[in-house]
Amino acid sequence: MNWLSTLFILIAAFLAVFWEAAFHWVRDLLGVQIDLLPALMVYAALYGRLLTVCLLAGCGGLWFDSLSANPLGISILPLFAVGFVMHLWRDLILRDQPFAQVVLGFAAGLAVPVFELLLLLTTGKPPRLGLGTVAQLIVMSVGSAIATPVVFFVLEWAQKTFVHSPMIETSFRPDREIRRGR
Repeated sequence: MNWLSTLFILIAAFLAVFWEAAFHWVRDLLGVQIDLLPALMVYAALYGRLLTVCLLAGCGGLWFDSLSANPLGISILPLFAVGFVMHLWRDLILRDQPFAQVVLGFAAGLAVPVFELLLLLTTGKPPRLGLGTVAQLIVMSVGSAIATPVVFFVLEWAQKTFVHSPMIETSFRPDREIRRGR
């Protein structure tokens, strides 16, 4: 993965945060806004470098917090923690399988808001929690699970379209003659 792929992920994060803030019909329909940053973090952790995970957690978390009611910077640590754990285990994860993408998206979509709630409880301004919180967490997790394969498809398409693949070099030269004889 090169710098252009990292740039695509950061642009996708900026657009995802803008979409979440600008279009309220999803929130009105479902009762909760679907967070797309955990789905992007799954992709960045599985296909990117650790620097990509750090940049997405920092920039995406700050962008998200600046347009939400969260204290500024509270989303950075949960996003980074999810991305770091997935980045550590990425060699063992079947990243090309849609079922694995859905499961990882569900896990990330559940872990990030729960970790954010735990951090919010330590700030001294606890959020309002109730039975609706569990339903909202389930809807957010399912939404993230559905969005993860879409994120993989879109970012892999952008990768194939705009990033040149490395040229494969072999040790055989076609202009070389082979002597056959005694």
